[in-house]
Amino acid sequence: MRPTDLTLAQARAALDRRALSARELTQAYLDAIAALNPRLNAYITVTGDAALAAADASDARLATGQGGPLEGIPLGIKDLFCTAGTRTTAGSRILGDFVPPYESTITGKLLRDGAVFLGKLNLDEFAMGSSNATSAFGPVENPWSRANDPDTRLVPGGSSGGSAAAVAARMALGATATDTGGSIRQPAAFCGVAGIKPTYGRCSRFGVVAFASSLDQAGPIARDVMDCAILLRSMSGFDPRDSTSVEIPVPDFAAAVGRGVRGMRIGIPREYRMDGMPAEIEALWQQGIAWLRDAGATIVDVSLPHTKYALPTYYIVAPAEASSNLARYDGVRFGARVAGGDLTELYERTRAAGFGAEVQRRIMIGTYVLSAGYYDAYYLKAQQVRALIKRDFDRAWEVCDALLTPATPSAAFGLDEKQNDPVAMYLNDVFTVTANLAGLPGMAVPAGLDAQGLPLGLQVVGKPFDEEGVFAVAGAVERAAGFAAMPGVRA
Repeated sequence: MRPTDLTLAQARAALDRRALSARELTQAYLDAIAALNPRLNAYITVTGDAALAAADASDARLATGQGGPLEGIPLGIKDLFCTAGTRTTAGSRILGDFVPPYESTITGKLLRDGAVFLGKLNLDEFAMGSSNATSAFGPVENPWSRANDPDTRLVPGGSSGGSAAAVAARMALGATATDTGGSIRQPAAFCGVAGIKPTYGRCSRFGVVAFASSLDQAGPIARDVMDCAILLRSMSGFDPRDSTSVEIPVPDFAAAVGRGVRGMRIGIPREYRMDGMPAEIEALWQQGIAWLRDAGATIVDVSLPHTKYALPTYYIVAPAEASSNLARYDGVRFGARVAGGDLTELYERTRAAGFGAEVQRRIMIGTYVLSAGYYDAYYLKAQQVRALIKRDFDRAWEVCDALLTPATPSAAFGLDEKQNDPVAMYLNDVFTVTANLAGLPGMAVPAGLDAQGLPLGLQVVGKPFDEEGVFAVAGAVERAAGFAAMPGVRA
């Protein structure tokens, strides 16, 4: 077995046994990046020399039995996380040369536990997108392809497309990612890997470039459910530098993966059966329900009546917060600057040149809904509907312990498909945005293939701070599905 074929858990065990060195493991991944990144474009920045130096330091610690939980594990970092001394772009021209002087809390925790950083992963600009096609550094390609149309390049999903593509193609053992409306779960499903968005407040947002502050949450994408559990434990924990960080204990998520679902009540939200949903998505959902029932769970029909308002609510709240967060990129304090005749012209030219079309679109929408005369009609109303969406979930938890839904309304689509239709792109988040609006944990698990041989995922949504329950259900789905398909392009 090649080093890149190992899961994170297997690689960590091999490193402990000294059957493999951290340098050998890291070099295998750097070789994979050198071979595949010119095509897939998953990495914006590769830090090969620093990675090998970190691997050598891990080998020294492992030799003395001092290794941390992630000692010697090569990871990719979404280029939304500030990394001290390493360029952090957010996929945007306006931050193209920005080198942070400090480390984000999450990457700091991963380094503390011994992880080796391979580089910074591509993403939709400022995490705004569902295809990883809005990056200023070019689109990411999904390593999977259609069986009857192998020449059509497919999107990996977004915004964490670089993270999902790198893990699927064996260019990283795991990756950090962020999820504002589905940006961990949708690309994980499109690329046939696992990804979890934890409860809002479980992971610190300090040092993560902000998109929509009341929705953003960081989490891992990895090869399987267990690897996600291992990574999430290192990433979680209270941070006084993030006012939304919650001070509660971090459980042993890995212990929950094999717990099983006997005695659990799994809710099936009737509103998620949408008109026009592909038959194979519905069939996979039904198969997932059958798997959990066979594993000992009780299946419960639940209603989330305000689901139909989730997308319009999200696309008011998220752009409004984005327009506020992105006001800091003005060409004065940091980032790119385009000179102008006066301060106003400097602002205008810098932002026009620095932001891509999708970011500009969302800033304008957000500015509009926050403007005088429209704030009450749009933003305030959206926040009221958001409270109703959360109340729907609160009522569902009275009769069930977790929810099972599809992860996406389709398999991965072509890089040239849907891109000119913003509404069609926004509909990719139809199954995922509710968890962000309600601040709930949600996980995508690869569970099957469509007629073209592309991966399809199921989503598990849990109660607030019950990631253990999510991992238990996701583990049961993973074991029943036995998903072992591999993309055509991989190390």
